[in-house]
Amino acid sequence: MTVLPIRITGDPVLHTAAEPVTDFDEELRTLVADMFETMEAAPGVGLAAPQIGHGTRLFVYDWTDSEGVRTRGVAANPELWISPLPIGVPEEDEEEGCLSIPGERFALKRAERAILRAQDEHGEHYELEASGWLARILQHEYDHLDGILYADRLDAFGTKGVQKAIKRNKWGVEGLSWMPGEDDLDA
Repeated sequence: MTVLPIRITGDPVLHTAAEPVTDFDEELRTLVADMFETMEAAPGVGLAAPQIGHGTRLFVYDWTDSEGVRTRGVAANPELWISPLPIGVPEEDEEEGCLSIPGERFALKRAERAILRAQDEHGEHYELEASGWLARILQHEYDHLDGILYADRLDAFGTKGVQKAIKRNKWGVEGLSWMPGEDDLDA
């Protein structure tokens, strides 16, 4: 397994809709293993293929809830259904971060529940019902496959903050990345 560089906001692959996975072969399974390794080194709870420069509809996730229940999986060619978004201003406990905007966190309203239908790395179809933070993780990673970063969904206050962070860090241009486990970024 290999830790891969994570692309930073501004790279075109992060802002482009990904293409379907068509081959469920050893190459895909190696990519999935590398994605888990990269996500864990970052550390993160999810990682989408566009974040490592692959424009494919694929993400991985690994979340352990407050009761110690671990949910880990691969989502190829996912479909996601969500409950209606809650009304109101995002609260501090709704802060979200992204490995492609390392070290920054902003509050964002997300749907409380989600249903994921996807294929695993072998092409087997499955369905997962999620709530709370797991639902948030699935929404966040799914957005990456449509070329949407969580920063694109922020309210005016959050948008101003993330724009300042991008300018301060000289991000927002093509070709920037960071190496989990090597670069000292607060992802």
